[in-house]
Amino acid sequence: MEKGKGILYRGLMSSITFTWTVQPSEDGQLLRNYLREEKRISRRALADIKYKGGKITVNDQEVTVRYVVATGDVVTINFPEEKVSEWIKPTMLPLDIVFEDDHLLVLNKPPYLPTIPSKGINEESLAGAVIHYYQENGIRSTFHAINRLDKNTSGLLMIGKHRHIHDLFVKEHVKKNVRRTYLALVHGEVMDSSGTIDAPIGRKEGSIIERTVTDAVDGQSAVTHFEVVERYRGATLVQLKLETGRTHQIRVHLSHKGHPIIGDTLYGGREDGIDRQALHSSVLEFTHPLTDEVHILRRPLPKDMERLVEKWRNNLA
Repeated sequence: MEKGKGILYRGLMSSITFTWTVQPSEDGQLLRNYLREEKRISRRALADIKYKGGKITVNDQEVTVRYVVATGDVVTINFPEEKVSEWIKPTMLPLDIVFEDDHLLVLNKPPYLPTIPSKGINEESLAGAVIHYYQENGIRSTFHAINRLDKNTSGLLMIGKHRHIHDLFVKEHVKKNVRRTYLALVHGEVMDSSGTIDAPIGRKEGSIIERTVTDAVDGQSAVTHFEVVERYRGATLVQLKLETGRTHQIRVHLSHKGHPIIGDTLYGGREDGIDRQALHSSVLEFTHPLTDEVHILRRPLPKDMERLVEKWRNNLA
């Protein structure tokens, strides 16, 4: 890796550490600006380094962010040790790892498993399985979900191995540089071959869980693009791409259009051969913010959805 662009990550049995070599184009900057603008360290992260046990050194000497960097300086930051939330129970569960490096973990989440446990409830969760995996492999980090999937939705889910990569991916989401594609089996025959659902989403009155399409004042902007994959007699397999990421967005939008997801009883679907919403996160596309590598990750339909599609395809549902 080219000197100056390389990032040394040491996450095993130690705090999370990054090291860079200052380049001629970066000479003369305040260390604060170098870290914030060149290395995209968040303001909050810098504050935590200062007040919660982290450290910043230049050429192995501890300095403040008022230090002026020079070409060839070796800048190292040690993030404070991360604390695992007390309601996440480490649990040994199998993990279907699709991609992993020092910074990022991408998993194929099974259905029926919540991404994170409900607060105050001692339940199994993907977060608990990841924390157990971290403990087994000496990774001293907490759970940083970059995207989340509903308990009964399956498919690709991104997890940051440290807070810095999580912060970077939050910015990538804002810039729409993380693209997610889903497959859903819905009730009814969707007539349009493709289209866009642009309808604000907000909480449904009287419910803390359910969402609904609402007006622009009470709701948040929500945009879903869809394309028909296959039509059956009474059902349609659709591919969906999110432009925004609101809670239950796909489920709400499809129900709003009169095509609730099969199995999604919360939003008007019926349990026709499946006891969960037939929704799967199938493709994840992103440019890694620390390596600039482009990744396109795919996972096929899980067996329960595969069987259900086959039944509809053969007019057996």
